[in-house]
Amino acid sequence: MSDVAAVEQLVKKYAALKQEIKKIIVGQDAVVEEVLLSIFSGGHALLIGVPGLAKTLLVNTIAQTLGLQFKRIQFTPDLMPSDILGSEILDENRTFKFIKGPIFANIILADEINRTPPKTQAALLEAMQERAVTVAGHHYKLELPYFVLATQNPIEQEGTYPLPEAQLDRFMFAVNLDYPSFAEEVDIVKATTTGESTQVNALFSAQEIIDFQQLIRRIPVADNVVEYAVTLVGKTRPKSQAAPEIVKNYIDWGAGPRASQNLILGAKANAALHGKFSPDIEDVQKVATGILRHRMIKNYKAEAEGLSIEEIIRSLF
Repeated sequence: MSDVAAVEQLVKKYAALKQEIKKIIVGQDAVVEEVLLSIFSGGHALLIGVPGLAKTLLVNTIAQTLGLQFKRIQFTPDLMPSDILGSEILDENRTFKFIKGPIFANIILADEINRTPPKTQAALLEAMQERAVTVAGHHYKLELPYFVLATQNPIEQEGTYPLPEAQLDRFMFAVNLDYPSFAEEVDIVKATTTGESTQVNALFSAQEIIDFQQLIRRIPVADNVVEYAVTLVGKTRPKSQAAPEIVKNYIDWGAGPRASQNLILGAKANAALHGKFSPDIEDVQKVATGILRHRMIKNYKAEAEGLSIEEIIRSLF
């Protein structure tokens, strides 16, 4: 199949996928879109939202519709790295046998990742970056596609362990979840308080997703679009000459080169999922907020004046 035909097939399957997810998830269209962009780009996503907004249900539904294996890890302060990665045990023949932990799946939901100490958070890092884990000196490859979706609760930050910047940078998207609208909440209550259960169908296989990820990487990008993405990221750095006044005044730390790479990958995925054969500047702008939101650190002045990171990012376009 030619790449043109493959993109056209992807558009059809993506539309069907969104309809399938809507059977269970009411609203949250932008969130679903960013999570799917992340998966098709081969990245990871961080979901930030208060409890009860169906973060776990969303991930579970997406895993089912993509035909992937899904595991959930509930992070707690006493969780150890071996609880995630797995450990070696002595079997009845007195030989060491490796028992795989929950990290061995296609989609991992790392629930409330900021509830666990840095040692356990770091256990995810190698898996996220290398798609492999090292336990007791042995290197184990993880099955592809591999995708970590972490959730973080923005309230109750006391006694939690905020993710360090280096780990935040590993996430392609940071996705904010808001409360549903009145009409959406009415639909949610009607759908979830009866005895009926809705089933979703798997529309993809693991190999198809890998093929589409490779297809998205092959999409050509014009030089001016790459330059626009790199310039945009350059503007987020307060010490850069390109930085506008708003960044110099309100930002302590800007985004690194991984943000530029992710902007182009995200723009390619956004273009492909909407039937375009090459991304333009609008595609970069569409994914910019989710990609830059967690890579820029506001200073106390921005906090004091109630300036949101999203407003600062939009001012850079």
